Amino acid sequence: MGGFHRARGRRLVALFACMYFGGLRPAEAVALWRQDCTLPDSGWGSLILEKSRPTVGKRWTGTGAVHDDRDLKNRAANETRIVPVPPHLASPRLVRMLRAHIGEFGTAKDDRLFANERGGVAASTTYWRVWDEARHLALTPEQAASPLAARPYDLRHAALSSWLNAGVDPTEVAERAGNSVEVLLSRYAKCLDGRQDVANRRIDELLDENGDQEERPGSGP
Repeated sequence: MGGFHRARGRRLVALFACMYFGGLRPAEAVALWRQDCTLPDSGWGSLILEKSRPTVGKRWTGTGAVHDDRDLKNRAANETRIVPVPPHLASPRLVRMLRAHIGEFGTAKDDRLFANERGGVAASTTYWRVWDEARHLALTPEQAASPLAARPYDLRHAALSSWLNAGVDPTEVAERAGNSVEVLLSRYAKCLDGRQDVANRRIDELLDENGDQEERPGSGP
């Protein structure tokens, strides 16, 4: 696609990765500071989320800025949320991608991880446009015309759905996502369809293991 700006797209790769691998809301990813990122050489890292930077328009911020500076959604004022992020492995996991992003682009003057070419806040119009252009490059015309991954926010939906389908406890998923368990299950209940067979198998395995222990010599009273 002729209009695709590759340098601008590279600046946003790790931003999109935060939504997919970390389950962040776009406005949370935009507000990330370098000092709040633990990115070790090995093992899992973590992101400490403190603020959200939604695009609300100049008339609503009271400062003339396009982005508002807000506390986290569903959190008390000044409350943070810690999100574990996948490790620095050979595959493009989030720790590795964030380290690569910092190595190539550095940070903004105020230590924000994601900035535009002028050091300003990464605008929602920009990452929406890049996402749309990338979809048309990666998908067939039929897929691009469908609702498949239509919005950057769908990366967060994909993350939470994948975690639930993998059997991660809904309480843990809700904590990482910054949702209540009730809201999480109401939005992603379909992800749990078919999990009954998995649960039954695990219970069977547990009962079989306990039964074997009871039958071993010397295990009785």
